[in-house]
Amino acid sequence: MKVLVTGAAGFIGYHVCRRLAETKRCDVLGIDNLNEYYSVELKRARLAQLEPLEKFRFLQSDFSDATAFGGLYRHFKPDYVVHLGAQAGVRYSTENPAAYVQANLTGFLNVLEACRALPPKHLVFASSSSIYGAGARLPFSEDQITDQPLSFYGATKKSNELMAYSYAHLHGLMITGLRFFTVYGPWGRPDMAPTLFSKAISEGTPLKLFNHGRSLRDFTAIDDIVDGVVKVLLYPPAERPTPPYRVFNLGHHRPVEVRLFVEMLESLLGKKADVILLPAQPGDLPETCANIDRAKAAVGFAPKVALEDGLREFVSWFKHYYGF
Repeated sequence: MKVLVTGAAGFIGYHVCRRLAETKRCDVLGIDNLNEYYSVELKRARLAQLEPLEKFRFLQSDFSDATAFGGLYRHFKPDYVVHLGAQAGVRYSTENPAAYVQANLTGFLNVLEACRALPPKHLVFASSSSIYGAGARLPFSEDQITDQPLSFYGATKKSNELMAYSYAHLHGLMITGLRFFTVYGPWGRPDMAPTLFSKAISEGTPLKLFNHGRSLRDFTAIDDIVDGVVKVLLYPPAERPTPPYRVFNLGHHRPVEVRLFVEMLESLLGKKADVILLPAQPGDLPETCANIDRAKAAVGFAPKVALEDGLREFVSWFKHYYGF
């Protein structure tokens, strides 16, 4: 089968492409515009890991360009689409909201339109735990009202879910949205906590912990996330009695206080952090915790990687890649 993956040079996209291509049952076409939101060198290093795989091909392309994306989509004719490309980052969305409109709204519309013209068996797209905002109850479940996101990034991801529902309803597209919860692991983004914290500890520079380090996060290992993505991809939603649309949480369901997360990194890196405790930042949720019952019942999603083991693997990669 042929699978198109957007955001192929990104953190989750890289790992999903690798898993699919290594099965040797999939022809995987990965696209990415290699933007400069964070290190392009890291993105190219991920792609270099994928290049030897016989079943993987890469094209540098921007899905927010409707003409370019529509052309490559029609040429490839994918059986399945995994849309992971997006402008990421909660805090950056307050500084440059236009980038989120271009990538997350216009870009997603282009993906939906391409799928409408030539429907795949299943479109799976990345949503986010950031859509859970004011009034959310722990653990976060998919049937909660999510119309008060605390960040503009979360607002664009909520918009993606609404857009996807309407296309499933109007055009019969098989679509599943996945709300990812604080994903970590090897080849992670440099703007995310594991790498930011590990660099500060390794370099002996101040480590800023917002909300005085008391925030709780549902840290989820990349291997568990990839298992969930692949399982969901192969089982599209039912056509009836409702539109063929659904949404799942993919998380670990065991939130950990950020200060404890730092202490675990200190132990693995063999150094103490110079911690600076600061108030909470606008747009940050004080706690995240995924109710994963729906994904477990539908596709057997069951996280297996303990935080201790996942962090050990991450730190091993971090030391090798960054030379610490």
